Amino acid sequence: MAKASDYGAFMERFILQPSSSSHELPLNGLTFAVKDIFDVDGYVTGFGNPDWARTHQAAMLTAPSVLAVLKGGATCVGKTVMDEMAYSINGENKHYGTPTNPQAPDRVPGGSSSGSAVAVGAMLVDFSLGTDTGGSVRVPASYCGIFGIRPSHGVVSTTGVIPMAQSFDTVGWFARDPEILNRVGHVLLPFPDVNPVKPSQIIIPEDCFRLLSIPIDRVTQVLVKSVEKLFGSDIVKHVSLGDYVEDKVTSLKPFMSKENQTQEYNIPSLAALSTAMRLLQRYEFKNNHGEWVREVQPDLGPGIRERVWEALGTTDEKIDVCQSLKTEFRSALTDLLGDSGVLVLPTVPGPPPKLQTDPTTLESFRARAFSLLSIAGVSGFCQVSIPLGLYDNLPVAVSLLAKHGSDGFLLNLVQTLYGSIKEQVEVAEKTSY
Repeated sequence: MAKASDYGAFMERFILQPSSSSHELPLNGLTFAVKDIFDVDGYVTGFGNPDWARTHQAAMLTAPSVLAVLKGGATCVGKTVMDEMAYSINGENKHYGTPTNPQAPDRVPGGSSSGSAVAVGAMLVDFSLGTDTGGSVRVPASYCGIFGIRPSHGVVSTTGVIPMAQSFDTVGWFARDPEILNRVGHVLLPFPDVNPVKPSQIIIPEDCFRLLSIPIDRVTQVLVKSVEKLFGSDIVKHVSLGDYVEDKVTSLKPFMSKENQTQEYNIPSLAALSTAMRLLQRYEFKNNHGEWVREVQPDLGPGIRERVWEALGTTDEKIDVCQSLKTEFRSALTDLLGDSGVLVLPTVPGPPPKLQTDPTTLESFRARAFSLLSIAGVSGFCQVSIPLGLYDNLPVAVSLLAKHGSDGFLLNLVQTLYGSIKEQVEVAEKTSY
């Protein structure tokens, strides 16, 4: 198990050499780590839980995504700690310890790709692989003050990765700078070579930013000023995303509840979107792992135990509606963005919670978080979380989201914007909001 000098990020250390050491390879000289959900030939894929590891054999093949970055010239240095069965966005693991958030040691690192994010944030590796179903790359990226991408659903192979919920599972990655994030994309994405394109519009959904627990301007102004400096102010548009979604996505109606409409901290249509996503996620999780859970009765940590057993009670009621909702929502969001439009979102509603916070006190935060996270989840669009420095000594982040298949465009845009963003962050950190 990991030592203190590893920030608790690693399950086990080993070296997998790149397929070739050519200096011309895009990832030559870089090191990386992989979440313990990826198969690596000769190692048991532990899925964050010792009972899982105990009841499964060592993998006989390495996941194609891991092989791709090895072929790209990078060296793998080990497997990282994750939340049990990928069923949490907190990053706490009662069996293997909680990786230490290098930006805020008294706060959670975010999960479920906790160790992968910490390994990058603590400069133990140059980049790392994680997975994102409901937010498991985007959340730890924001909490640890690094970049993280959830790619378009289905564009990076999930073969050799333990499934959580296939309708939403993606292989994502973390880096400390946008250039390395983009280089990894050139290796993993099937269509990475796109000319840098000026976005047609940058859409700011004001209702989504009202979910933030920190001053809205601290997040939006940094990005808007950077966009205006590079592309002009005419491409910045302001919308109410909740109203647009409620108007355009009629299949949300079965998931709209009175509770959603009266909660002051939420946007009813996005809360309904989150409800639908989590229902389908529970249903698919049950189909994937219900039999194993019932047979083995694994020892699971607080919060995760309750979610796993709730999933096992899921029926197929409304599952057909969830599938049609995905199609309708993707179409509506595609219409909103157009070919090269970009949606700006808070990655999460606020700073990382304190370690060992009672799960029940986090319910409001989780509800707001999943309202935001479900937008890319249900649409299948690509999303990059970008660090925006610190507010009150805690990490701040913003996300850019682009239509399905626009991953190369989005990575190029983030790289183009980031120099200006850094300048604006320096100004913002000196400003009292």
